[in-house]
Amino acid sequence: MNDAIPRPQAKTRKALTPLLEIRNLTKSYDGQHAVDDVSLTIYKGEIFALLGASGCGKSTLLRMLAGFEQPSAGQIMLDGVDLSQVPPYLRPINMMFQSYALFPHMTVEQNIAFGLKQDKLPKAEIASRVNEMLGLVHMQEFAKRKPHQLSGGQRQRVALARSLAKRPKLLLLDEPMGALDKKLRDRMQLEVVDILERVGVTCVMVTHDQEEAMTMAGRIAIMNRGKFVQIGEPEEIYEHPTTRYSAEFIGSVNVFEGVLKERQEDGLVLYSPGLVHPLKVDADASVVDNVPVHVALRPEKIMLCEEP
Repeated sequence: MNDAIPRPQAKTRKALTPLLEIRNLTKSYDGQHAVDDVSLTIYKGEIFALLGASGCGKSTLLRMLAGFEQPSAGQIMLDGVDLSQVPPYLRPINMMFQSYALFPHMTVEQNIAFGLKQDKLPKAEIASRVNEMLGLVHMQEFAKRKPHQLSGGQRQRVALARSLAKRPKLLLLDEPMGALDKKLRDRMQLEVVDILERVGVTCVMVTHDQEEAMTMAGRIAIMNRGKFVQIGEPEEIYEHPTTRYSAEFIGSVNVFEGVLKERQEDGLVLYSPGLVHPLKVDADASVVDNVPVHVALRPEKIMLCEEP
């Protein structure tokens, strides 16, 4: 696992407190692994993205965190407590679904208050928290409206407020921008991050949209076939992918096959039949003699000139 510092924090990793620990978690259906022996540590206040194509296991992993699926093996530790066999309604975790799942017969404030009433909180505290959430998402003037009277972005803010009202230790977002058009999605990405950082809640989000993950998350785990391919900060994954899969999944890239030609003090010289001239890469690149490698070039890193 990569130990890069999450974007929301300015502290060093040693100063951060682990909140969620996933230990050798596996989920199988009819002998096939949807999630295959994954381990991960997420820190308090971190916004973390599970990124991958459809069928990679990211949604199954999120559902296990929520308690909607039981692990076939492994542990889910939240603040030092094993939640692997704890039912969803007893977990200090809230989940915001892609569809938002707002109650159509309730007003905005009634939707936000629903979970608090289920917990039988005092009326005064419920009213205080609802007002706090309305202010947080800038929806005070829409408190008496019902979901069908709101725009897509407004409904999303109400769903987020309802998820945060119970003050969960962990917030799960399932494709949070999936129901929005492109222009609104771009604006809401930054707005949601701002709200989450102001509250300080730890968040795990699932998305197949690389731009969404790169914009919102402090760290990203790329998943493929039930396993983590690479974990790190967005910039690190983009600039220093550890596998061909992660290089091609994030952004555009040209990939050539190559072999090590020469080791120099300040770098390695690789030869590729697809390139006219040898390519020099950083000295810390993990390359073994006489073993084929993949040379990945981002389009914006290529400069055209008259002479080499």
